[in-house]
Amino acid sequence: MIAAPESLQSVFDRAFAGISEATGAFAPQLTPREVGAITNVSTGIAKVSGLPSVGFEELVQFPGGVFGIAFNVDEDEIGVVLLGDYGDLHAGDEVERTGRVMDVAVGEGLRGRVIDPLGQPLDGKGLVAAGKRLPIERPAALIMDRAPVTVPLQTGLKVIDALIPIGRGQRELILGDRQTGKTAIAIDTILNQRGQNVVCVYCAIGQRASAVAKTVAILREKSALDYTVVVVTEGNDPPGLAYIAPYAATSIAEYFMEAGRDVLIVYDDLTQHAQAYRELSLLLRRPPGREAFPGDIFYIHSRLLERATRLGKERGGGSLTALPIIETEAQNISAYIPTNLISITDGQIYLSPSLFELGVLPAVDVGKSVSRVGGKAQWAAYRAVAGDLKLAYAQFEELETFARFGARLDESTRKIIEHGRRIRACLKQPELAPVSVAAQITVLLALTAELFDPVPLDKMTDAEHAVREAAANIPAEVCARFETAAQLSDEDRKTIVEIARKSLIRFLPTPKTALKEKP
Repeated sequence: MIAAPESLQSVFDRAFAGISEATGAFAPQLTPREVGAITNVSTGIAKVSGLPSVGFEELVQFPGGVFGIAFNVDEDEIGVVLLGDYGDLHAGDEVERTGRVMDVAVGEGLRGRVIDPLGQPLDGKGLVAAGKRLPIERPAALIMDRAPVTVPLQTGLKVIDALIPIGRGQRELILGDRQTGKTAIAIDTILNQRGQNVVCVYCAIGQRASAVAKTVAILREKSALDYTVVVVTEGNDPPGLAYIAPYAATSIAEYFMEAGRDVLIVYDDLTQHAQAYRELSLLLRRPPGREAFPGDIFYIHSRLLERATRLGKERGGGSLTALPIIETEAQNISAYIPTNLISITDGQIYLSPSLFELGVLPAVDVGKSVSRVGGKAQWAAYRAVAGDLKLAYAQFEELETFARFGARLDESTRKIIEHGRRIRACLKQPELAPVSVAAQITVLLALTAELFDPVPLDKMTDAEHAVREAAANIPAEVCARFETAAQLSDEDRKTIVEIARKSLIRFLPTPKTALKEKP
């Protein structure tokens, strides 16, 4: 009992000695903080004073974990674009510099996930696993680091793969009026990348939540979400999120490209992006120009799409193919934003409302659509038939318009019109039903050989389907040459045409009619 106070005293001595040692070794460090205050909060923006050293596009933090990007850097105050719910922000609240620019999480863990531009999950599957972060604004690859576009990106749509081909590393604009099937083309292209070792990024900008949910459900149902990253901003989100969304999605795509992968990115759509930027610019008192868009509206899209490219072998050989979507009003493709994007991209796919109303789906207007790069990357088997097909289709469209006036037509003109109607029928394709390369080439060769011409128009859908099914009988060595041969040999053409001929016999108007190949 006598020794207990002495042992307790020794415990206290040791404890105090440890505290003295720790306090003696502690060297206080001062961390400088630059703090300002909100002077005004408006729709999606805030005016801030007291941050004299803040840089352009630097990230600043507001109370409640809300971030913003310094957009206007003036002498007395800065204009900040808000990136979150700003309902609880008020004048006088503290604002702090972060010393960094806006970045986004990237990595393999994003595949199969639905996230917002800040990297927050929207699919209820927990936190996103990402081992790296990249700035959303990055310089495009240098010219010397780029390689020519030599490999096609198959969309699975006959009219595009044959007549308006897209190469890996290309930027192909999809434009048309509201509800003409623009998103459907992009979704079909994503579905067709299954098994092609292509990572897809779908960026929904300012879309309705129901439309995005439908798209995600389709991708999940078709097992395409496994190789797809979905970046979403909804219509009720702050305009700042809609502004940064395509840049964040591009940085996610560039991670895979720089790892040597082929990547497809869809911007749906850049009309909403331009409108969000116009809204922010007008709120920040930037001078409006044509159609109330600021003068630098061209630059926000050019620096975005310039990042799409094919890298050289020394950089890994990856590619980033961009499919930006633009909505036109009353078929006005000469409006400000459509003409900007047409001049930036490497071609456009124009969807016609009149074709859509006639039931010609996809409603691609071949005359107004063009690919300035993809023809160089197109498989030789397509090139063998695409030129004749496009010319025949163009002649048909001109003559069809002329024939509506009730003019009497000679036999050759009538034949061109009937052949063109078969081309249009064969190029029709239902949604969410991509067609393989072998099936496409079989149908196109049958068209070029005029094998469909004797088939009645009301049987064309079934006849085309029969030809596609018959493509499964093409010998494996012939199919292998579709992607390797410099050109399609005469023997290969004869083999494919004969297979198509046999499949069409049952669709002839009379049993005795024989299909003749065009010499």
